Amino acid sequence: MRNTIILLAFLFVSITAGAQSPTAAEIKRWETQAKQVNIVVDKHGVPHIYGNTDADAVFGLMYKQCEENFERIERNYLEMLGRRAEMEGPTLLYNDLLMRLIADSNDAKKDFLSSPPWLKKLLIAHADGINYFLYKHAEIKPLVLTRFQPWFQLMYTDGSVSATSMGGATIEEVKLFYSNLPSASTAFADNDRDIEDRGSNGFAIAPKKTVSGNAMLYINPHVPFYFRSEAQMVSKEGLNAYGAATWGQFFIYQGFNAHLGWMHTTSYADVADLYEEKVTETSKGWMYEYEQKQIPLKTKNITLYYTENNQRLSKTFTAYYSHHGPIVAKRAGKWLSLKEYNRSKKALIQSWLTTKANNLTEFIRVMRGLSNTSNNTVYADDQGNIAYWHGNFIPKRDPAYNWSLPVDGTTAKTEWQGVHSLEETVHLINPETGWMQNCNATPYTLAGMASPDKKNHPNYMAPDGQNARALNAIRLLNNSNKISLDQLIEIGYNRYLTAFDILLTPLFKAFDALPSNDSIKQKLQEPIDILKAWNKISDTNSIATTLAIDWATKINTLIPIAKTREEGTEIIARFNSIVDKISERKLLEQMLEVIKTLEKKYGLWRVNWGSINRYQRLTGEFNELYDDAKPSMAVPLSSSRWGSLPAFESGFMSNTKKRYGYAGNSFIAAVEFGPRIKARTILTGGQSKYPGSQHFTDQAEGYLHGKFKEVYFYRDDVLKHKELSYHPGEK
Repeated sequence: MRNTIILLAFLFVSITAGAQSPTAAEIKRWETQAKQVNIVVDKHGVPHIYGNTDADAVFGLMYKQCEENFERIERNYLEMLGRRAEMEGPTLLYNDLLMRLIADSNDAKKDFLSSPPWLKKLLIAHADGINYFLYKHAEIKPLVLTRFQPWFQLMYTDGSVSATSMGGATIEEVKLFYSNLPSASTAFADNDRDIEDRGSNGFAIAPKKTVSGNAMLYINPHVPFYFRSEAQMVSKEGLNAYGAATWGQFFIYQGFNAHLGWMHTTSYADVADLYEEKVTETSKGWMYEYEQKQIPLKTKNITLYYTENNQRLSKTFTAYYSHHGPIVAKRAGKWLSLKEYNRSKKALIQSWLTTKANNLTEFIRVMRGLSNTSNNTVYADDQGNIAYWHGNFIPKRDPAYNWSLPVDGTTAKTEWQGVHSLEETVHLINPETGWMQNCNATPYTLAGMASPDKKNHPNYMAPDGQNARALNAIRLLNNSNKISLDQLIEIGYNRYLTAFDILLTPLFKAFDALPSNDSIKQKLQEPIDILKAWNKISDTNSIATTLAIDWATKINTLIPIAKTREEGTEIIARFNSIVDKISERKLLEQMLEVIKTLEKKYGLWRVNWGSINRYQRLTGEFNELYDDAKPSMAVPLSSSRWGSLPAFESGFMSNTKKRYGYAGNSFIAAVEFGPRIKARTILTGGQSKYPGSQHFTDQAEGYLHGKFKEVYFYRDDVLKHKELSYHPGEK
């Protein structure tokens, strides 16, 4: 590695680096396309993009997204390009290194040149829409990316919040390996993780279970707040998609069209693996063993730039690769290489074609692209079909190996053996029970008694464990009949905390067994009485919610963290382990600690959940500020870890005594597929990131309490409720 100081002030560099004034021909092309696009914003602030061609709709969406949040678009692409440190400083250096290890921009450039004409038009329109915005808005100053290229989208081919699969390696391991000499024994990190039970919920309801006799879909991703925007894209080439688009991407990631809908939940199907490489340093460089032969490790210099103290600095790393992939870690003296499929032109094509499928046959044809590496898919359509696929791209492997751990890289026995066909993956179409749910948990309880059989699939295909959210969803859907759209939303916003069916029982048993003169019993009598009377539903005026969640959070730290990502999905098993392994006395002592902590922080332990669990949006910036002295809203929701279907992940921020939400429910939709689409949606806070906008927090109340807004899907309805209409460049 070497450090090079580039003696240029950062401000100067950020303005000039990569800057290129558009040519007269480009401006003319942009202005011509802008006239073919009409952006209609409805009364909720949702943009409806109408264009003659698909490329026109892409151009308009990108222009509108830039109006709403250019900063987030630039940040997303810097992440995928491995350049975030240029914006955010050296703390992101090894995140950038990981991205550069697994994805080469030269491959994206080649993919662009070899793209079919229809895709190339979309890619050009994507870059043009953003560049036209920057041309028309000189007041917007990109920190790094002053000009977007058509191949950029080919570096960002998955709209998921978990778009990069690392096979169980961590950024910390990448840092330890590449910040030390490769031979140093210090290049080691424990696989230290405890997966939070956050993700997404997707429900599909068959006509036999609905009031209307139409299939319905519930779309409920759990991601960082404001991670996606809501929009509709319409063209005269058959495009008519409504839903959530990840900032900077030109397709609706999850949503619906006039005939069908799709919802993605994060999948734990194994799509990336670590290989233990047996390496030796020789006079000719580093070698690794494979099939009893010594093969040179390939090397590549990767130069990364970052900003620090208003200077632009660079650091060059020598990256190592076996035929499996880049070296990303070292454990127990063995180098670990990563085999993955994170970036692909096929994935982008599959994402786009998903939005244009019109029936189950066409949707299955798109799914046979087998390029979605991070998602499960929940489906419903206007012909009454419901369906589910667990993962999509799943490599074939020898099931004799434990693929949740690094495997032997010296033998051909651990090589991938092609990709499973769609029919071989865990999937289900039109189950007899008439409902399906996935809450980032095992697919083997997907549809109650009609669920797929685990015996028919290798473990690596669906290693997901069970969680409290899924148990809640199964209970509700199995016991519901003749569900209306409003009732579907009510189910999706059910706040029953299933975890406490397991966790509170031993606490109560331990308390009841105490002698009456025990000091702990005297101190905990009232808190335990409150918990025993609690209905296990989180609510703003509930003292029990505060006690239960604070106590469960404490006892959760008393047992070892999960050793693998797969083990981390076993949430119910973890709760049972808490019950089995923590002594009854310890459970009581931890509740006493909760009481003391609350008294110290607030002056009393009788603290209503809503008085400390708050929603606040002050600036709209990526790094939001939080202030106890400024207005905020009481939130009845809680973390989905405990079984609540709506997710509201909150925590104490710098210098706050209240906890504020930062992730969880984002764009949510409930859709009924009848002769005409009937849908309702809600966003975190509102469509706009600007505090002065009427759409900054106009949806906050509905978001917190499950009161959704009406979707205007058809153009006549959009025009009846329009706020403004314009061509890109007119504002």
